[in-house]
Amino acid sequence: MQGSFASPKRLILASVACVLGAAALTFAVDPLQLFRPSRLIAPFYSDDTRVQNAGLIRSQSFDTAFIGTSLAIHFRQSDIDRALGVRSLKLAMTGSNSRQQGFVLEQAIDRGARRVIWAMDDFSFVDAAGIEADPYLSVDLYRRTAKGIAAYLFNAAMAKESLFALLRSIPPLREPLTRAAPFLPVKFALFDVDDIYALPRDFDVARAYNAERTRAAFAYITDPVRSSFLGEGYGYDAMIRHFERDAADLITRHPDVTFDIYFPPYSILQFVAMRDASPATLKIVTDLTALIAQRLTQLPNVRLHDFRAIKEVTHDLNNYGDVIHHSPVIDAIVLKWLASGEYRVDPKAPLASLEELKAQVEAYRVPRP
Repeated sequence: MQGSFASPKRLILASVACVLGAAALTFAVDPLQLFRPSRLIAPFYSDDTRVQNAGLIRSQSFDTAFIGTSLAIHFRQSDIDRALGVRSLKLAMTGSNSRQQGFVLEQAIDRGARRVIWAMDDFSFVDAAGIEADPYLSVDLYRRTAKGIAAYLFNAAMAKESLFALLRSIPPLREPLTRAAPFLPVKFALFDVDDIYALPRDFDVARAYNAERTRAAFAYITDPVRSSFLGEGYGYDAMIRHFERDAADLITRHPDVTFDIYFPPYSILQFVAMRDASPATLKIVTDLTALIAQRLTQLPNVRLHDFRAIKEVTHDLNNYGDVIHHSPVIDAIVLKWLASGEYRVDPKAPLASLEELKAQVEAYRVPRP
């Protein structure tokens, strides 16, 4: 009888020991580098940027934060540093909204960023849940609250990553496991922070970015069956509220931080798609960015750059993989423009580049295949 009660007790104790052991392993290895930069074990990084950014902000040395959506995701920190003479930390997140971006930037500024480079997409201001209720970004992990730390330490996936990192630190296993990491079910497989969500250096740009793909994407999104999605989430009043709260308020709270904000060079077909299939959405976009330009150019710590009306880039459909995502070749050009200030918006004429864009959109005729 006593033995029958002892077995469940031993099982419970063994389970508790396993859980605590896994938590201790995660704390010791700290794959996210949330508590300390990795020194004893070589650090590896993940493309899950909404999680990885929490560790990068804590572990990396930087003076500049670079943020945006998927339009900014393939930039390399080394290229940013070289072009702009900074020590950057790339915090771009695919599909991120302004609430997520503003929150992450606040953490980076608190950790010492004195300059922000912000690829500001109009669609990032679409209405969404408040940051405290965001199911895709853990504010507790960034804030290192007791809840966030517990979720990190008692996470089975993090224990698995920690065990793999530990095995990878054993000299005979280091090389084979490092080579195998990209093909194994582990997230922390990148050995260089510069490679986080960056395209391989031997990537076939011409195959992924060309006029045929861009025109095909245009045909797809303007098809009457799908064209209603062009305006999904776009509401002028809500987007203005999000801009004021997530961007303008953040900027005014940090007058000692310089903000280089730019409107990315979408292909002309992005706006033409709205013109032809969702004109109400185009009006929201132009009205929204008109107000944003007027507001930002009046803030003393902001330099606004508008790259949307540069025809030699935006009208060359070979620069794009769809109607908005430009190639790494254009990444380098964007950095050159930021460094030179060539397309900085004049506070005395904040709508000049927008008016040029509107004229281009009105006049553009879609080329036939």
